Amino acid sequence: MQEETARSAIDTFISAFNASDDSYVTALLSQALTSDVVFWGPLGRSEGIAAVERFVLDIRRHPAGTGTMARCSAVDMPDEWARYRWVFTTPDGGPRLAGTDVVHLRRSLIDQVIVFAGEIEPPAS
Repeated sequence: MQEETARSAIDTFISAFNASDDSYVTALLSQALTSDVVFWGPLGRSEGIAAVERFVLDIRRHPAGTGTMARCSAVDMPDEWARYRWVFTTPDGGPRLAGTDVVHLRRSLIDQVIVFAGEIEPPAS
């Protein structure tokens, strides 16, 4: 049951990237995130739904065109933390980025997001 709750919050969060219109982004994020969410993204730490909304809207306005964000793994959830893999693809074979997010849930909503974009390089030999 706990994994299903996490999966629902994660999928709602991801759906904000794919909303049919920018005006739906805030509502979708509000269904998935706590109001005091802490977001650790590629540009550092930010707090609150408005900060996550700015990040999502920036991704939606990718120079290569509006892309698609998808969860491409199961949700792995030990206790209140969950992780999943995602992929972002722009139209017409444009840039593609994949990564892993780690999220913390509080009362069925995500209160922390840590974004790991790209692949981890093998150790230097």
